[in-house]
Amino acid sequence: MKRINIVSGLERSGTSLLMQILDAGGASIAYDTSRVPDKNNPKGYYELEGGKIINKLMDKSFDFSKYENKFIKITAYGLKYLDDYKCNIIFSERSIEEILDSMEKMSKKDFDREESRDLLWRLLNNSKLRMYRNSNWNKIFINYNKLINNPDDELKKIKKFVSNFNIDKAKKVIDKNLYRNRRE
Repeated sequence: MKRINIVSGLERSGTSLLMQILDAGGASIAYDTSRVPDKNNPKGYYELEGGKIINKLMDKSFDFSKYENKFIKITAYGLKYLDDYKCNIIFSERSIEEILDSMEKMSKKDFDREESRDLLWRLLNNSKLRMYRNSNWNKIFINYNKLINNPDDELKKIKKFVSNFNIDKAKKVIDKNLYRNRRE
């Protein structure tokens, strides 16, 4: 099997924006419309099966061959099911406090910020450790905050990683107005 192309990161870290950027920049991506745009992601989530492919990764029934040469979104939690694959991973990093702000706004029930912070830090650290240890994974890290505020350097990283990537077209999808959970 060829390399699997993945966009990953913690939930609410900017993975949907990365998928939009890849699409606009000329990379081939795969997603469906099972999860429709809403007030939290007005341009869409850009994921497969409503983000529930992790269940198929867990039982090894996800058919990667259907998405050959396309980027698919798999959250950081799902990376642990890809150890046996060769992957190209674009990993989105964002301030944990901004992620928590976004999660808190999306939450329809009580939200335990302290517990969530601890879980997110552990997941982030475990994911990065896994990425660094796996010699079958090519990876780059894209900083969401830099991508929004001054995208050139982050987009240049993507261009080095993705063939035939058009920075000028990709830059047009970045909408600073959608950066609503900002911390200084």
